[in-house]
Amino acid sequence: MGSAALYHLASRGLRVLGLERFDIPHDQGSSHGVNRIIRLAYWEHPSYVPLLRRAYALWRRLEHESGERILVITGSIDAGPEDSATFAGALRSAREHHLEHEVLDAAALQERFPGYRLAPGMLALYQPEGGFVMSERAIVAHVSLAMGMGADVRARCAVTGWEPEGGGVRVHTVRESFTADSAGAEAAPWAGGKVPAQRAGA
Repeated sequence: MGSAALYHLASRGLRVLGLERFDIPHDQGSSHGVNRIIRLAYWEHPSYVPLLRRAYALWRRLEHESGERILVITGSIDAGPEDSATFAGALRSAREHHLEHEVLDAAALQERFPGYRLAPGMLALYQPEGGFVMSERAIVAHVSLAMGMGADVRARCAVTGWEPEGGGVRVHTVRESFTADSAGAEAAPWAGGKVPAQRAGA
């Protein structure tokens, strides 16, 4: 999220400084590794679908601007008992938002995708627009494009704290301090323990 925020702020003509505790990319967050699954029929709740449609459009925009392949469409499967949160939730999202999908029973799924063997009575929702995002490639693309638009990016520059100053904010890092009109944090779960003063005041 941090690299995407950096890119979108820079694309709006703002002067942006990105501070990263680790390398770019790194293996300490939820986006490390080659790829991450993506699909439109989000089982967690139908309200995510408009956000996902927007995300798909933005991934395609990133591909166009970077020349990198970021969004790979393969189709995806959400499976479980008919009343399970995974299957029932994905089906609800697909129906409410009129997403292309198919419901397959265990036998039909195995015939079509031999690598899958579900227990009898289980169902699978296949959505052709599912796939995966090349996550680390996307991070590098976002950061590279942002820097091309004038963003300043500092890797291995952990934030240690911040406080209001003169209508703006002063941010302290292990290297130096910076002042800005405003600041935003795209922090991983471990970050709370790294800035105890801010955590206590939250």
